Amino acid sequence: MSKNTQMDGASLNLSEQRKRELQQLFPSVFSETYNDAGELVHSIDFERLKAELGEFSEIYDNRRERYGMEWPGKRDCLRLIQQPSFATLKPCREESVDFDHTENLFIEGDNLEVLKLLQKSYYGQVKMIYIDPPYNTGKEFIYPDNFAESLDTYLQYAGLKDSEGRTFSTNTANEGRFHSKWLNMMYPRLYLARNLLREDGVIFISIDDNEVENLRRMCDEIFGEENFVAQFVWQKKYSRDNRPLIGSVHEYVLMYARNISEFSKVRNLLPPSEESLKVYKNPNNDPKGRWRPVPMTAQAGHATKSQFYEVTTPTGVKHTPPEGRCWAVSEETYRALLSNGRIYFGKDNSSQPNIIRYMSEIDGFVPWTWLPSKEFGHTDSAMKELYSLLGKDVAFETPKPKELLKLFCEISLKDGDLVLDFFSGTATLGQCVFELNVERKQNNNWLLVQLPEVVEHEHYASIADIGKERIRRVGNNIRTSLESQLLPEDKQNLDLGFKVLKLDQSNFKPWQAPDKSVSDEALIQQMELAVDHIAPNASQEDLLYELLLKAGLKPTEKIATIQLANHTVFAVAEGTLLIHLEDSIDQALLDAVLQRAPSQFICLDKAFHGNDQLKANAVKTFANFNHGKENLDRIDFKTV
Repeated sequence: MSKNTQMDGASLNLSEQRKRELQQLFPSVFSETYNDAGELVHSIDFERLKAELGEFSEIYDNRRERYGMEWPGKRDCLRLIQQPSFATLKPCREESVDFDHTENLFIEGDNLEVLKLLQKSYYGQVKMIYIDPPYNTGKEFIYPDNFAESLDTYLQYAGLKDSEGRTFSTNTANEGRFHSKWLNMMYPRLYLARNLLREDGVIFISIDDNEVENLRRMCDEIFGEENFVAQFVWQKKYSRDNRPLIGSVHEYVLMYARNISEFSKVRNLLPPSEESLKVYKNPNNDPKGRWRPVPMTAQAGHATKSQFYEVTTPTGVKHTPPEGRCWAVSEETYRALLSNGRIYFGKDNSSQPNIIRYMSEIDGFVPWTWLPSKEFGHTDSAMKELYSLLGKDVAFETPKPKELLKLFCEISLKDGDLVLDFFSGTATLGQCVFELNVERKQNNNWLLVQLPEVVEHEHYASIADIGKERIRRVGNNIRTSLESQLLPEDKQNLDLGFKVLKLDQSNFKPWQAPDKSVSDEALIQQMELAVDHIAPNASQEDLLYELLLKAGLKPTEKIATIQLANHTVFAVAEGTLLIHLEDSIDQALLDAVLQRAPSQFICLDKAFHGNDQLKANAVKTFANFNHGKENLDRIDFKTV
């Protein structure tokens, strides 16, 4: 029995198993070292593990930062990741399309706060992420390097809060922390994005020469070096320009898997393009259709004896494999192919043998890392696509062509998958998913996040507005073109809408613990203000969507309004969650909720109007109902 197949007779090594599980969760805490025997081992940085879990020891704070993806501010990045967001996403019906039925989301706001808010609802749910972040060229817009007040900074920038003079700015190359600022911006966002990926999920990141090395190292740490899939080179230009040194005509796209072994099980082959099919012809009117000759030789490095033999052509010419080569198939397989008419000896029937491959046998192609502009578009074609939809007065410097993003979707997506772009720009990914759904008769959905970066335009105030209008028009164009082709049930299943949500401060004012020096009068005043802790301008729908996020449900869940005991109640996800947002509550409603037996019931604390007896009875009633029941049968009762 070989060493690889021999059982060692031991039971499961729980310690090693736990390390493997830990490495899947926190690849960045493992490092490769050599033990005394010279063997390569993976050791755990326990201080780093504590930092990942939100515990920052004095040892970790004081130890010297060193090269190896260490940079000024990295510790603050880790702290920032651990800090929860107390923001909310407010629904915006007037800017949405098919608000109540769509499962596509367009979120306007700072993507760091948004990624935090999505952790509960979308943890492990996203199949593919594509982002086109700032390249750190020294001219681009950069998110604020402000670890303490990211939400406040965003609200000031977006005009949703009184400004104190703080604005977003570019990251110029003459600043002392040029690369560090970019790393501090990217690291927490990629870290949180990884949490959202499914086990078989993948992420694609566009970048250029300015930060490709740092991005590669950072992704190796966050996703694990073993989960690197490819570094694509995309030809973004097709014509020469008059650069002073050497013209740059390419960019990169890094591809990492959440778990490479899981992704490899479900990866897709690419459909053949018209360009790739040109080599298939039918000069002899073969009834099996178009075909091409494939040389029947291979490198001899791992050949067996059965791959070295003499071949005689129909004209009597004899061939053996060239020097350093072998036949690609055994002699037995060759003779079977010959008898089935699958060997081609050239026009004169005397050349080396070729295997006939029919076009009908093609399942698909493995993608290459070289992405030429003639197949996958370029910046010029991307601009023309945008102009065709919105007019030539819409300028955007770095759009990506839809052909490029469609490639990544074709590599990654099956039917019913979810894609995410949290630097969505002009919403090219949303257009790609819409069009691919029609072409492939699938129903994939997207989640786009874009900062409302201000632009100078007559009709659009921000890049987010441009993105929303683009996908509105794409959806309308598709509806118009398919109006006469689709059956009523097909129209119902085709999701061309999107729900707009906007980042804002929470609708619930958090309790601020008073300073010890505060006077009794001030404390009483603060307590009185906290009695009604709901923002005065918050609508029931605003409260509803915030509670969905905080309860870990998706904002795209189906919501119905029902009547229970003369009260209006929101039934979410087919009644698994019931939310009551009226200003009063009574025992009749509580009894009606118990009869429905949802998984969760949420109501406003102020609805009890200080009736401690009713509230105590409610708590006891739900406790009695849950007594002795399995988790799935219990009702989680919460007040806010």
